[in-house]
Amino acid sequence: MKSHRVARLPGNRLHLQEGPSDLVIAAFGGPSEIERAYGAAEDRFEGLLSEIAGELRTLRRPLDHQPPSLRGATAQAMARACWPFRASYITPMAAVAGAVADAVLAAMVAASPGLQRAYVNNGGYIAVHLTPDHPLDIGVVTSLARARPEGYLRLDAARPARGVATSGWRGRSFSRGIADAVTVLARSAAEADAAATVIANAVDAVDAGISRRPARALDPDSDLGDLPVTVDVGPLPPGTVAAALDNGVAMARALRRDGLIEAALLSLGDEWRDVTPTDTAT
Repeated sequence: MKSHRVARLPGNRLHLQEGPSDLVIAAFGGPSEIERAYGAAEDRFEGLLSEIAGELRTLRRPLDHQPPSLRGATAQAMARACWPFRASYITPMAAVAGAVADAVLAAMVAASPGLQRAYVNNGGYIAVHLTPDHPLDIGVVTSLARARPEGYLRLDAARPARGVATSGWRGRSFSRGIADAVTVLARSAAEADAAATVIANAVDAVDAGISRRPARALDPDSDLGDLPVTVDVGPLPPGTVAAALDNGVAMARALRRDGLIEAALLSLGDEWRDVTPTDTAT
């Protein structure tokens, strides 16, 4: 008996759901290739969360100078994605949603290498497969509260980005910053997930309108422990908004210089900034 829910959505998309993982999947190509890819997605998703849960104790520990000892391929991918950010407090859980999307997409492509394109969207953490002449447009939200696309990014095979992730204090995971939304393009969904977390944390300021609580008070199992996380952001002075975004942009530019992301879009209030391959600032 399957542990996850399966459904077909309009547009011949596949929906897989178990626990916090809610995957909307689309594949493009010949009918037999699509069905083979969807069968592989179901097979890979079955038991995937149990595989991760078996190593939660290690995955919830902050990374330090020693790489963690992990057995599962997805757990290892989570740790690899977060490893470049170990100088700050981060655990492999910062990449879990993206890593799940990557794992399912990899199984699809391995089973059906003739696919023209495909994506696995795990609640906004998106893994993408592309081939020449088959780009994919991804909707971008500038506010997780509104959660509707206000622009689109076109991904194509000529660029290295195969993962998209969005983080912010209103998201389903805790944030230490005050960004409404930070969307990141990176080589994989796991890497984009980790980087979006780090950049969103950097979009920060001190103001009486910002409320925080210890993560453990909101979720006793949180990997953030007693670290304060944002629970509310009231109206902020323009200078505070600008300073917070400047902090996030500085982090995003540093990550781009280090080859960890391709691009980022940061928003707070009615303001937004982008960091792109054409951004020459240092």
